[in-house]
Formats: sequence, C-alpha cells, structure tokens
Amino acid sequence: MVEILRFAQDDIRRDGYSTTRLSNYQTNKLPYNPPMTTPIHEKLKALLDEHNAVYRIIEHEAEGRTEFITKIRGNRIEQAIKSMVVQVRMSKKENVYALANVPGDCRVDFAGIKSYFGADSVAMAAREKAEALTGCTIGSIPPFSFNQELILLADPMIRENEEVVFNAGSLERSIFMKMEDYFRIANPQIAQIATRG
Repeated sequence: MVEILRFAQDDIRRDGYSTTRLSNYQTNKLPYNPPMTTPIHEKLKALLDEHNAVYRIIEHEAEGRTEFITKIRGNRIEQAIKSMVVQVRMSKKENVYALANVPGDCRVDFAGIKSYFGADSVAMAAREKAEALTGCTIGSIPPFSFNQELILLADPMIRENEEVVFNAGSLERSIFMKMEDYFRIANPQIAQIATRG
C-alpha cells in the first residue's frame, strides 16, 4: 500500500520542519509538475509492492544532502538512512564495492568496513563508479542494491527507529517505511559501520 504526499517550500515552518498541510498543491496555488521517474525508483516501488510493504512516497524539492532533506521531509535526522558507495581494497589486485547504509546522524566508519571485510583499505568510490553501480545520481541512492556487484551493508543502529526514510532513486522523491520491512526486504549484511557525532 502506498500513499503519495507532496511538499512545497511554502510548507516549511520557521523551525525548518515540514507541516502536514499540502494546501499549496492541493488547491492549485502552485503548479504541480510531478518529478521525472527514474528506473531505480520504479524498481524500488515494484520490489516493495511485491513484498507487501506499507510505505509512503513524499515528493519534494530536489535535495540529496541529509541535513537539508530531513528538514524538508519533517523527519528526525536519525530516521534517515544515508547511503554511500565505498571501494573495498581486498588486496592489490582485488577490489569489491559496497553500499554502506548508516543512520542520518552518523558518519560511515571506514575502519569498521575495513575490519568487517578484513580488507587492506576502504575509501569512497569515485562518483562515476558509484553512479554506474547504483543507477542513481549521488544523493538519491536508496539503501537497496539492484546490482550483484554491489554488496549491501547496514549498521545495526538503523534498527533504533520504528520507521526509516530515504531518497528513493530520485532527488525529488523519498520513501518512509517500517524499519522491519526495510531489513526484511533489502536483506543487508549487518555490520558496525557507523560512528555517531
């Protein structure tokens, strides 16, 4: 089951959080041009529907930075899942790539990833490689992998929230869903890969 909500900039309160009213779009005070859909967004919706997830889609201005999109969506920052593609150097000749997912108020812990894999080193993947592996622009990557070459990792601190939220393959769309459904459907490898503060 999916519910679609739309937020306009005018729906942001003085304290930076979204209101629940959607009147500017609903009363046509603002022209509504739906965001362009992306293949990953459509794959994600199909996957969630296939697994009977209850979720809602929020359409909003284009934004991929966690601290800003959190204010637009009106969620707590720790509810957000931040996703980053990392290059894991196993040896001089072998690299693997992983999608590291951590709560929005955390940083990805490269040392934790290095320890998890027993790797020589870990670094952010090059932008072009990250976009090629995920099919998404940076900032819109959802915490799901649709590529066999991209290992999916999630920090257990994500479980501290009953509901999680993330950009959904688009800078203009986010998905709110139950945390339990996220882990059930995405089925990530659980690893301590986040540092708070």
